[in-house]
Amino acid sequence: MIRKLIRKVLELPSGMGKRRSKPRVIPLSQHGVRRDQLSNAALKVTSRLQEAGFSAFVVGGAVRDLLLDVSPKDFDVATNATPEQVHHLFRRSRIIGRRFRIVHVMVGPETIEVTTFRGGGIDDQNESGRIMADNTFGSQEEDAHRRDFTVNALFFDPSDESIIDYHHGVKDLKAKRLVMIGQPARRYQEDPVRMLRAVRLAAKLGFEIDDDTRKPIRAHAHLLRKEPPARLFDEMLKLLMSGHAYACLKKLRDEGLSRGVFPLLDAVMGEDGDDLFLQLGLQSTDARIRADKPVSVGFLLATLLWQQVKQHWEQHIAAGEKPLPALQLAISDVENEQDNDFAIPRRFSVTMREIWTLQARFDSRSGARPYRFLEQPRFRAAFDFMALRAEAGELPLSLVEWWEAFQRGDQAEREELINDAKNSGEEEPAKKRRRRRPSGRRRTDQAGGGGEAA
Repeated sequence: MIRKLIRKVLELPSGMGKRRSKPRVIPLSQHGVRRDQLSNAALKVTSRLQEAGFSAFVVGGAVRDLLLDVSPKDFDVATNATPEQVHHLFRRSRIIGRRFRIVHVMVGPETIEVTTFRGGGIDDQNESGRIMADNTFGSQEEDAHRRDFTVNALFFDPSDESIIDYHHGVKDLKAKRLVMIGQPARRYQEDPVRMLRAVRLAAKLGFEIDDDTRKPIRAHAHLLRKEPPARLFDEMLKLLMSGHAYACLKKLRDEGLSRGVFPLLDAVMGEDGDDLFLQLGLQSTDARIRADKPVSVGFLLATLLWQQVKQHWEQHIAAGEKPLPALQLAISDVENEQDNDFAIPRRFSVTMREIWTLQARFDSRSGARPYRFLEQPRFRAAFDFMALRAEAGELPLSLVEWWEAFQRGDQAEREELINDAKNSGEEEPAKKRRRRRPSGRRRTDQAGGGGEAA
């Protein structure tokens, strides 16, 4: 009777109240994570919630990263306050989400994502088990059960600097093991994107995926085809921006998540050692991310898809097209192909297309064309891309050196470079201009008898 009453009050599904797992509370002396390692925003949000009488914890990836001595990219907070109560406490906040409502709290330039503890019940699932609505709130224990991996189900309490662990997450963290909470097959049915997250986290952290967690992935990969393309693009972007992009892509294919799901990746990634351009490009991106430098998503996507563009470009040239029209056709071919896999936002696809299109202009080094090219807004990105192609052996390094010198040189030095390119025969021969036929009616010049345009 008491259990039924508890389930009714807490809105627990039948059976949840029968199994109560006691968490392990790990003191500061055993884990070493201090409250001053949190961002000021995360500390301010948790403190205000606790002062208002609510429970509040930093949760998930931030706690995992702090235990690994890695600086977290962002901080998430979990609380027993409802979204409306959180929104009421913080003036600069907004409630977002439909499947599960969360609150974004803005503190200075930082945004903290605050979630209410999720309950054991699920509002709505489709025929395949996919969660369509999930606005049932519950206890901290239930919230821990609902999280994906054991290493992501850790709660840090800034007030006493303790870590609360319901699923032996700290033990798995030390063993470098990624373990799904609950039945993996069922969890993948609830949200197929968890398979992508398993691959990304394993590659990023250098963890092994637990056998029980890994085995159902290949059999359930087809569920990803039903996910919205925009959501798949977001997850792919997280993978590419993980700081371990090439390792993530390789593991994605190794675990059976490319063929039939992201078929373009099979074409993008050759056999080991056969995709040097992609490896160099992603290594450059990884280095920038690790150095906390900005990364152009358009440049990254242009790198990912370039080998496909190059292949189509060469095919169109072989069919008799001139280089620039052939490149335009190749770009259209690849954009049509990738539209079936990702929903690349226009703000990224425009940059990607411009970088590709400008590649055909680096061979033009005569007259005023190099000067006009330097004025292009995307010149620097296109140049970096061309340099990457040269590093991979697609172009002579002398072309990169010429354009580097041209950018740095004064007027006299630039003119000398143009003459050198012309005299060495490296500059493509100037095309003879075809004289345009005059429009309108022709008349005979009475003095010379020649034709002049009217």
